[in-house]
Amino acid sequence: MQSKVIQQGRAELREARKQSRRLYWTVGIFSMFANLLMLTGPMYMLQVYDRVLGSKSEETLIALSLLVVFLYGIMGILDFTRARIMARVGAKFQATLDRRVFDAVVRKSAVAPDMQTQSGLADLEAVQRLLTSPVLMAFFDLPWTPIFIAGIFLFHPMLGWMALGGAAVLILIALANQLLSRRPQMNAGVAGQQASSMSDQIRIEAEMVQAMGMRDAAFSRWQIARNKALTGQIKATDVSGGFSSLTKTLRLFLQSAMLGLGAYLVLQDLMTPGAMIAGSILLGRALAPVEMMLNQWPVVQRASKGWDTMAELLGTVPPESHRTPLPKPKARLVAKALTIVAPGQKQASLRGLNFELPPGKALGVIGPSGAGKSTLAKAVTGVWRPAGGSIRLDNAALEHYAPDVLGQHIGYLPQRVQLFDGTIADNIARLAMKPDAGKVVEAAKNAAAHEMILELPDGYDTRLSTAQQRLSGGQMQRIGLARAMYGDPAILVLDEPNSNLDNVGNEALNQAIRAIKARGGSVMIMAHRPAAIQECDLLLVIDNGMRTAFGPKDDVLKSMVKNHQQIQKAPAGAGGVT
Repeated sequence: MQSKVIQQGRAELREARKQSRRLYWTVGIFSMFANLLMLTGPMYMLQVYDRVLGSKSEETLIALSLLVVFLYGIMGILDFTRARIMARVGAKFQATLDRRVFDAVVRKSAVAPDMQTQSGLADLEAVQRLLTSPVLMAFFDLPWTPIFIAGIFLFHPMLGWMALGGAAVLILIALANQLLSRRPQMNAGVAGQQASSMSDQIRIEAEMVQAMGMRDAAFSRWQIARNKALTGQIKATDVSGGFSSLTKTLRLFLQSAMLGLGAYLVLQDLMTPGAMIAGSILLGRALAPVEMMLNQWPVVQRASKGWDTMAELLGTVPPESHRTPLPKPKARLVAKALTIVAPGQKQASLRGLNFELPPGKALGVIGPSGAGKSTLAKAVTGVWRPAGGSIRLDNAALEHYAPDVLGQHIGYLPQRVQLFDGTIADNIARLAMKPDAGKVVEAAKNAAAHEMILELPDGYDTRLSTAQQRLSGGQMQRIGLARAMYGDPAILVLDEPNSNLDNVGNEALNQAIRAIKARGGSVMIMAHRPAAIQECDLLLVIDNGMRTAFGPKDDVLKSMVKNHQQIQKAPAGAGGVT
């Protein structure tokens, strides 16, 4: 099954590569003429030593030199042109797959955030770098190596056999390099990624690390990971560097040996001095692609690994199918026998869940930690697909809506609010390239965040940075609530919405919930704290992934909660439901 998935991904990658098929053929034709023009140097030396020096004709030397200048100029133009073409081939390949790989990374990370799916974009860049690197030109030049060696055979068979033997040894070295350096390169890459991931996590949680005196311990753990990465990099560099040095030494020796053997053959009157020099130059040109491939082999290995990783990613996450646009739904949400299995798990987190949330109502979802409340939030927002049963929005299954369209109809405030690099307006507008200022302000007012935002240094244009976050948890929560309400969604899903709010923030949240219900929208609130369910009309109790009670809030509280009267009167920030 896994092999079939990878094959599907590779087929998609090949289709993207085929879009530049004509350009590949163009580069191949240019490479043919460029390599033919590589014979200019050997032929020039052959003519100078065998004709010009013998005839002592300055006119012949000038004519040959002018011809060589012209031919080298044409060769330079061809080399420059094919390099420009391959740069555009690489850019086209990346542009073709950018959106597809980005969507696949986001979709897979949404259901499996702990998996290393973020490397998909780096893998795409690795393949793009290979397409624009000199090593790919070496692949185009490599078929000409046998032709150049055949030309050396024409000068003398002994020179040809020496060239052929040297080329064979270099190719064996290249194969040995590939086999012996693959694992060190892979281990170094994995260790480096782990060290980088740990450093990013420490940077993000720098305040906690500093406040809790964890800096030395964090550094020690990061240093262990970093030393492992450095050790792996040294091993990989030692292997590839050793092969590169061996190749360079052997190539230089072969060229000197070619001159020595050629000189011997000249002394024996078996060839001319011009052929001796021309043979040495031709050997250097014949071996150049092999040496280039060996020196640039890490680029090839990284691109090969990236190709396989992308193939698995794209095969695992197929393209989104086209959905027929549906009219804006009413705020009616119905779950029937809903069963959710979290990604990577075998046991269902929710089992056989039934409930209905009508327009203009607020539903509170309560239960102990791990009962499945956040799982339900992810299912309602379309992040996790049902393994059984269904969730319907205005009689249409959530799968009938495109993800971006569903996000417009169902606003979501997660437990942990994450704001992105950009202005507050950009964040409220969900990173829209051209935010609607009126809708941004309206959402902020509905979330009771307008006045708070105006008190910031630049108001809605205050820039935020994930690296230097200066907002309090409550401020981030209210901006996140405004983002969830942007565009007037039909349903609002709030997962622990008042976890960072003070009394003023809780009252603002309750006002926002009342306003949504008044305009005919509906709200679903996952809560531990009583203040969050004060405005709820319905209550759903979940325990161990199953529904234990559902109905009007007062009826459910009377039947299941001992201190329901206190909960009804509890002030914001009071204790949890018991």
